[in-house]
Amino acid sequence: MSAVQPEYRLAPGDLLLFKVFQVDDLERQVRIDQNGHISLPLIGDVKAAGLGVGELEKLVAERYAAGYLQQPQVSVFVQESNGRRVTVTGAVDEPGIYPVIGANLTLQQAIAQAKGVSTVASRGNVIVFRTVNGQKMIARFDLTQIEKGANPDPEIYGGDIVVVYRSDARVWLRTMLELTPLVMVWRAYR
Repeated sequence: MSAVQPEYRLAPGDLLLFKVFQVDDLERQVRIDQNGHISLPLIGDVKAAGLGVGELEKLVAERYAAGYLQQPQVSVFVQESNGRRVTVTGAVDEPGIYPVIGANLTLQQAIAQAKGVSTVASRGNVIVFRTVNGQKMIARFDLTQIEKGANPDPEIYGGDIVVVYRSDARVWLRTMLELTPLVMVWRAYR
């Protein structure tokens, strides 16, 4: 599966970290409000929702350069993103929709957010569904090979759907163990 992801567009609720090179007093964590705005020292209100990170960096640098700093170098880091969520479903202990926290999320981390695979999971049959530029894509992964280090742990993007399929053999075995009384047969041997 291609690692191509369109630039993330900031959304209300996203938590951002702002840094201005060599101006420590302007370093801030700021959450985008419900109206899509943030407030920064000296420059005040800035519309952030709908912009890419690079666009916001440029806009904030221009605002600081307009009367406060000479050639400011602004960096913005997305620390939490409400707009980036991943669905983890199937044979996991807590299926659900989980936020992509930080810059990167791997397949194993996404499954860990769902409290791991269940006892009936088919570790070799994990499917990731993704839409890239309007085209639906699918990829199959083997968790056992990833855990051994034989295959890389793929990056998971906001909007991805992770499905851990169940193993019919494991379901059958679990059912048999639940339905069959435990019988121990001891035989004498010489």
